[in-house]
Formats: sequence, structure tokens, C-alpha cells
Amino acid sequence: MLDVAEKPKIGVDAPAYRIDQKLHQILYKDAKPEALAPNPDELLPEPVYPQKPEPAEMTLREYQLHNAKRTWKTWGAPYFKSRWHSKELRPIIPYLFTDWKCNYDCHYCWSYNNRVKGMTEDVAKRSIDWLHSIGSRVLALMGGEPLLRPKFIHKIVDYSAKRDIFVYLPTNGRLMTPEIIDKLGDAGIATFNLAVDSIAHRKSLPKALDPIRPQFEYLVKRQRYYGYTMMFNINICHNNMDDVKELTKIAHDNGIATDYHVNETPMTEQGHFKHLNDNETYLTEEDWPKVDALLDYLQDLRLNHGYKMANPVQHMEDMKKLMRGQPPEWRCEAGEHSLIIRTDGTLAPCFPMYSATHDWGVVGDHKFDRTQLNDMKTECSKHCLSTCNYILGYCYNTRRVLTWMAKQARSGFRGVQGF
Repeated sequence: MLDVAEKPKIGVDAPAYRIDQKLHQILYKDAKPEALAPNPDELLPEPVYPQKPEPAEMTLREYQLHNAKRTWKTWGAPYFKSRWHSKELRPIIPYLFTDWKCNYDCHYCWSYNNRVKGMTEDVAKRSIDWLHSIGSRVLALMGGEPLLRPKFIHKIVDYSAKRDIFVYLPTNGRLMTPEIIDKLGDAGIATFNLAVDSIAHRKSLPKALDPIRPQFEYLVKRQRYYGYTMMFNINICHNNMDDVKELTKIAHDNGIATDYHVNETPMTEQGHFKHLNDNETYLTEEDWPKVDALLDYLQDLRLNHGYKMANPVQHMEDMKKLMRGQPPEWRCEAGEHSLIIRTDGTLAPCFPMYSATHDWGVVGDHKFDRTQLNDMKTECSKHCLSTCNYILGYCYNTRRVLTWMAKQARSGFRGVQGF
């Protein structure tokens, strides 16, 4: 079995995947599942723009109430309904991979392949309709880079928001323009999650803040005109620990939240990934004390200085154990209260399983089986500490959720904060 602690040192060849060989054989024993059959008549409506030609800036109170109502309708009520319908598939956070292409080549990232065709309109519309029908009211748009096709994303945001769906857009920001921001804001987008790993652009970490300063500043400026929130998504790597501190301070100074990951090698095979070996972003054993100190520093900012962070406190402590190949037991909600929809309409439980050939079904006809998922998670959860699924598993405690919602209300819903 390959432990996370066996991640490559710089300049040393890396194994192709982290899960154990037996699980790998199970997940890859079948041919790739068939894509969702096309239905060209299912098209997304053309958005009206602008819906609000001259939006007025909300007062702080109006902004807080707007996000409080949206949070209850899209996160709170669906959560409690999922507790009542516990035996049904009711994803709290589904992820729609509109593209598997990207305009960047981050050396740690295998979550893109520029040879893969993007999602069609009919798959997107049928996905949204199906998710809505089973009680989901959140939609995270994923890639690659979703804004490779901004008109497509505009249609998805508009169609989803009109169905009271909370649309969450992770993006590296490089392709944003003021016009795109205004169109998505006007359509009703709920959250922009800017993925940034460094201040200055560098070859291995191109998701940098300096090249997108104008976009970032415009996003901050327009929040209270459209009501959306913002976050920074930061990956802790061998070569960006000082940047992590600076980005965290910039986020705080602009009143937005952050969330963090520790850098990991691929969990499953990714034949297109070209940076598996000799990768300067991977954490080494010599980095462990530095990462420990960085996580302690971030925890102090959160607990004692009012910094807003989405990761639960315990999650950031558990990252230290993951880094050493000894993650604690944790409740993973993949395939139960979260799922991914690939560009072709096939389903999978989580990001690391995007390339697995196991058949979990297609939009409208899922084949998630809890026995199979639990057997898989017995092994794969030893190599993973997914921020999103960790939060889901951690919050499957009603008292904890009510406490968290009260905490968000006190902070004005200006970017989520962890537990």
C-alpha cells in the first residue's frame, strides 16, 4: 500500500497513484461507463442581460439579510430535509464539471485534460433539472477552468439561480473581466471562489494574485451591488508557505474568507498528468515542521484575531496527520451527500475518482450503492482528507449545524467560516 508519506521528494520518481492496488483494480476493472445519451432539444434559455440595469449598492444590513435568506433556502432547509430522507440520494453539494480543460498548468494539478470535450448545454440543463428534482439547491461549477466558456457559465448561473440554486464558481480568475463579473452577478451567482496559491506568477504555481489584481479588486467592489460572497482557495505547497500567509492577510483585509488544502499527489491514475516526477510543489518530510507551524499560525489568526476560514478547526489539525500518511478516521459523504457530474453526464462520488471506470450511473439514473461506497472508503479515506467532504461529514450533526448557521449570521454571511 502506498502511504501519503511516500510522496516523492523533489527529483525522485513518484508512484502513479496513492490508493492500494486492490482498490485500484476494483475501480478500474470495468470499461468506462457510457455517456449520457444526447438530447439536443434540451437547451438552456438565453439569459436576459441586464436584469437590473443599474443595481443599487446594498447597505450592510441588506447584504447580510440577502445572504442569510439565501443560505437558509439553499443550504439550511435542504440539509434538514436530507436528514429526514436519509436513505435517499439528496446531494447537499453536487459538482458540475462543465470543462476538463484549463488555461493554466499548475504543476500539482491533475484535474484537467485539454483533450477532453466540454459539457454540452443539454447535459448541463438535464443535470440541473435532475439535481433540483431530488432536493439539491447548491451547484458548484468545476473544471479545469469553467470560465473558458463564459457565455455557457452565464446560462448555467441564470438558469440555476431562477430555481433558487446557490451557484458556486471556483476560478483562477485570469479569464474574468468586469463584464463577465457583472453578467454573473446580475444572473444571481452566490459565491466566487478565487483559487490563488502565490502572490507573483511562477511556472509551477501560475494561480497568482498579481496577474488578477484588477479582477480581484472589481470583485470586492461589486459584492454589495449583486449580493455574492467571495473566498480564496489556497493549496499549501513546498514552495509557497510565505505566500499562504500573505494571501491570508490580503483576504482578511478585504473582508473575505479563505480555505486551505495540503498538496497531494494523484489518488488514482491520470495518464495525461505530466508533472508527477521532479515536482517542486510536493511536500517532503523536511517540510512537515514548516507546515505544522503554518497551520498553527493560521489557527491562531482564526481563533484569536477574527480571520474567516471555511475549514473546520479539527480539519486543519488533521491535515498534519494526512501529510504524515496517518489521517484519522473521518466520515466521507462522497456519493451520498456530494457527487460529481462529469462533462459527459456520467456520475462519480468525488474528484479523485473522476478517472475511475467503475459505473456509478448517469444523470437521472444513479447507481450509487452504499455498500460499495463504504467498502471503497475503508481504503480510500486513508489517503484523502477532502475539504468539502470533510466539512459535510463533520456537519452531519444538527446541533453543530445550528451553531454554525448562527455564527454565519453574526458575521453577516460575508464568506463562510468553519466550525
